[in-house]
Amino acid sequence: MKSVGVAILGLGVVGGGTYKILRDHREFYRQTQGVDISVECVLEINKEKALALGIEESKISDNIAEVVSNPNVDIVVEVIGGVEPAKSFVLAALHSGKSVVTSNKELFCKYWHELEKAARRTNAGLYFEASCVGGVPIIRTLIDGMQANVVENLTGIINGTTNYILTRMTRAGLGYEEALKEAQALGYAEANPSADVDGYDAAYKLSILSSLAFHTKVPLDKVYREGIRAVKAQDIAYGDGLGYVLKLLAIGKNTPQGIEVRVHPAFIRKDHPLASVSDSFNAVFLKGDSVGDIMLYGRGAGDLPTGSAIVSDVIYAATHGDVKYATFKNGAQAEPGVKFITDFRSRYYIRFTAKDKAGVLAKVAGIFGKYNISIVDLLQKGEGGGDDIPVILVTHETNEYSVRRALAKIGELDDVVSVDSVIRVEG
Repeated sequence: MKSVGVAILGLGVVGGGTYKILRDHREFYRQTQGVDISVECVLEINKEKALALGIEESKISDNIAEVVSNPNVDIVVEVIGGVEPAKSFVLAALHSGKSVVTSNKELFCKYWHELEKAARRTNAGLYFEASCVGGVPIIRTLIDGMQANVVENLTGIINGTTNYILTRMTRAGLGYEEALKEAQALGYAEANPSADVDGYDAAYKLSILSSLAFHTKVPLDKVYREGIRAVKAQDIAYGDGLGYVLKLLAIGKNTPQGIEVRVHPAFIRKDHPLASVSDSFNAVFLKGDSVGDIMLYGRGAGDLPTGSAIVSDVIYAATHGDVKYATFKNGAQAEPGVKFITDFRSRYYIRFTAKDKAGVLAKVAGIFGKYNISIVDLLQKGEGGGDDIPVILVTHETNEYSVRRALAKIGELDDVVSVDSVIRVEG
């Protein structure tokens, strides 16, 4: 039976979960996978944390050079997070000929090209299933399950924190700040929640996933990003009345005109498969030209779900002699000639406050008409008593830049008090 030694860099939530899975399932993997996987070393400054997990003191190190020079280590698992020192540690492992498994979406998104270059030099494996969507096997699906297809569309709820916040705002009518505090109290959101609520986490993942799906490098700076801080409970309620649910979506489209990648809040119809994905769960909806629609659903974070994805990569690396790298030229930037669409098309939910006077809506409609924007739904929330009133409308599909220009003109109207909310409507 083949024996494989593993080193784990970092014993935080995910690292600890990974260790527990490898420890508890060791005999199961012997029986089902024909490989004996043992944890030979851990890199952890807090020795007590490692000892509490039952790790032998002789296998605990605080020196990366000691870890990567260990002849018993074949695979290095990086679960430190962030860019440094994780990047230096991963490169040290790859330069030593060790295969690497990582859950680090920021590192992988920003420096995938550097890591792969180092891996190719020593023919080391580089695996990253756990970097996107936690325990959901989206990476393996794209690499090993969708080869027969040209992937046309990738739409996902790929950040559990924002999905939980929006779920609570929807179900309980909470404001953003109240829902955020609840998420923080439950451990879903960090004390500094920016990576999640401002869309960075989802943008990292979309960069990785769309690169794999479309077989071309999609750099982070090509991903349009907008977070959920400006989302108002009243817009969620108005959207509900129109038959919509609000989600933070990651959207990738591969079209004849170019590639479109964006992360932002969006309304989707209540009968859309993604509409029922609630709380901290994640899902990715794929469309292939041959297979049609596929949806993967599951937990997008947590010690054991993410640890499951990591161990899946460890087993894959341990049982496959061939090493696969990117199917495209993996550089820091996109290949010359690849077009990215920034003036994307969508429907739009728009809420503005107007003076309760005759002719206001006609002026607004006139401006929309000049920019070839037509309206499919219109709601005026008022009693006709002369006060400022909210007006909600939903457009037909139109261009992003046309909407921006039209709203700038509408905001200049004397009878329009403010343009309060603009949310894209997808699907």
